[in-house]
Amino acid sequence: MKTISYPLLLAEFLGSLILTMAVIGSGIMATQLTDDVGLQLTMNMLTTVMVLFLLISMLGPISGGHFNPAVSMIFYITKGISLSLFAGFAFVQIVGAITGAVLANLMFDLPTVFSTTERMGAGLVVSELIATSGLILTILLLIKHNRSLVAVGVASWIGAAYIFSSSTSFANPAITVGRVFSESFAGISVSSAGVFIGLQLVAAVIGLGVYKLLERE
Repeated sequence: MKTISYPLLLAEFLGSLILTMAVIGSGIMATQLTDDVGLQLTMNMLTTVMVLFLLISMLGPISGGHFNPAVSMIFYITKGISLSLFAGFAFVQIVGAITGAVLANLMFDLPTVFSTTERMGAGLVVSELIATSGLILTILLLIKHNRSLVAVGVASWIGAAYIFSSSTSFANPAITVGRVFSESFAGISVSSAGVFIGLQLVAAVIGLGVYKLLERE
């Protein structure tokens, strides 16, 4: 079981920061380059997929490459990390996401403000449950059966869920918090973010449950 250390926390902080900066920054750039919403989403998705693959490949060997409190929670539940490390990971992931949002705004000379984009509805609820539970299932199955494909698998799932889910697959409480701080293509209001985070945590447990059923644990 991994225990808390500065390299692990730094890796999770940087991963969350860079991932949030990429998600928000690419969303801002996309809306500045085109009015085509489909193309905007595609640009945002491709950037997220590439950065996510690189971050897991680079920082995964150090910290495990979670960058996601829901993922860290599952590793704590399955005794993969200690309670202190889970708490430390969640804290630096959220701080990293907020920092990444601020930096993305700065790169495009935009103010850091609370987003007013409401994301509500039954479809979004179902989408976040599927996107997040699918992410957890992908991670757990690949770790057990083909660890070398974790980076590819996670990036592929998130990229696909960007397109097939109406919520565009937030699937990460830390990134959801970061998106609150940008009035952009990727933004989400405080009230909507609270709902999304609750759904993501519930979905993570669902993903773990499905994994246990598949593995007969």
